[in-house]
Amino acid sequence: MKLKVDGFVLSVIAVIGIAYVFPQWGTPESKIPIDTISAIGISLIFFFYGLKLSPTKLKAGIKNWKLHLLVQGSTFLIFPLLILIFRPFIQNEAQETIWLAFFFLAALPSTVSSSVVMVSMAKGNIPAAIFNASISGIIGVVLTPLWMGLFVQSAQTDFDFTDIYIKLFIQIILPVVVGILLQRFLGEFAQKYNKRLTLFDKSVILLIIYKSFAESFEGDIFSTVSVLDLLMLFVAVLILFGIVFSLTGFLAKKMRFNKADQITAQFCGTKKSLVHGTVFSKIIFGNLASIGIILLPLMIFHAIQLLIISTVASRMSRKNILG
Repeated sequence: MKLKVDGFVLSVIAVIGIAYVFPQWGTPESKIPIDTISAIGISLIFFFYGLKLSPTKLKAGIKNWKLHLLVQGSTFLIFPLLILIFRPFIQNEAQETIWLAFFFLAALPSTVSSSVVMVSMAKGNIPAAIFNASISGIIGVVLTPLWMGLFVQSAQTDFDFTDIYIKLFIQIILPVVVGILLQRFLGEFAQKYNKRLTLFDKSVILLIIYKSFAESFEGDIFSTVSVLDLLMLFVAVLILFGIVFSLTGFLAKKMRFNKADQITAQFCGTKKSLVHGTVFSKIIFGNLASIGIILLPLMIFHAIQLLIISTVASRMSRKNILG
């Protein structure tokens, strides 16, 4: 079977390469106002997200509470608890940073667009997928900072819940609410130009990734990360994904879900949002020098989840057609 490499994953790799060659554009001393541009971009991403939220489809999926409980439980409980198990084994500052990066990945909400697309391809419960993927981002605004607040304070002395939630409200919640309120006027526009808006979303994320890695390269943070370390990170992320994917599938069967709900539970309960991750990292960690390393497991996970889930979804789709 021929595997299709995701273009956005290649773009992320290219941007990291640019940050390595030209880190000066992303430093605080740069004349290019990347922070301002990305802040405006973040607000627009979530404004368009509000425009595209369908109240009708959300209402259609809200009744299946057992499925929602499993998906959100996997996203915000199973993931973090699996990483918490390894907390007592940390022995030095480098391990602390890597562990924090994995815990940040684990505390993030599920991704929206790819979850729904993959569930649709595999003939899963689409309304439930839309509901869970959408509500996950809203829950994440509250829970992700709470989870991170337990451990980030030791790495960042100016961590302040009030400041964090004010920034999240201004940059995320408020734009989403405005988008929902304007949906009746601009909803059709958002649906019509959905592909272009998605391209805009990805461009903003790439800009944030560039700045994060540029600052880390400029500060020589990656000098301690070897090829072997990267390989171990990849294996660890792959194992994490495999455990959660298998566990959600097992629990879905134990809860006697039908096939469509099993697919939705596994596809939505194992995803993590690169969009929310890059946005949250900027707000939660601020100008922490090691933010590039903090984002590494998330970006590896993003590539792995797209590759595995799209392969599984494609296989299920062919089975459904042949069946």
